[in-house]
Amino acid sequence: MDSAEFHAAVYDTVRLIPAQKVTSYGHIAKLLGMPNHSRHVGQALKFLTPGATPPVPWHRVVSSSGAISSRGPGTNGARNQSDALEAEGVEVTEGRTGDLRVNFAVYGWFPEPGTV
Repeated sequence: MDSAEFHAAVYDTVRLIPAQKVTSYGHIAKLLGMPNHSRHVGQALKFLTPGATPPVPWHRVVSSSGAISSRGPGTNGARNQSDALEAEGVEVTEGRTGDLRVNFAVYGWFPEPGTV
């Protein structure tokens, strides 16, 4: 699978995540049959063009710990993602270290590969 095909597969899979649910970069990779490519999933979402049709709910993908990944110092990407999740009814809490996180026990979406 080349890079363009991988990105398209990531976007198609992320579109399957129901509203008010989240999953991890690693689980998207697992669903694609490439369990060691979670960072590549993050890269694909980083390169997502605004206004993709149909829309890709990128905000429903978080780290394997449930934390919203930082976009670097001085950026507001994590807050934007948190706001988008909260607008859907997903509770985002602040962790001990100030990170924003989602409870997978409540909001997680982890279907077995081959079932979606």
